[in-house]
Amino acid sequence: MQRMFTHTYHVPGNLAADLNIRFTAPCDMQLVHVSHVGSGATSTALLNIGPSTDTDGYLDDVVMGKSGVPAEYDQDDFVNGEFPHIVKGTIVCILVTYNTLATAADWTGVFTFTEG
Repeated sequence: MQRMFTHTYHVPGNLAADLNIRFTAPCDMQLVHVSHVGSGATSTALLNIGPSTDTDGYLDDVVMGKSGVPAEYDQDDFVNGEFPHIVKGTIVCILVTYNTLATAADWTGVFTFTEG
């Protein structure tokens, strides 16, 4: 079995702007699961994940969970219905688009990868 690892991010309080989180892939890896959530009941914040050259290339405009119940995304939800393969050294972008018409509070994102 390939080793699994997670990246977890939490932003407390109300989002006042878009989030743009970036990291460099430490090894060849695959994105296998995503969950993200906010504490508000009316959030419409959208999540995109992809390489810096195509920031929605892995997961495109998925809505965050509400009221503390995470929304989950996996193989069926990824672009082309495939686990995205990420080459070592790729800059991975996690973008949360803030919607000023609804609250997006206490955002948490958990991103699970396998090595290889």
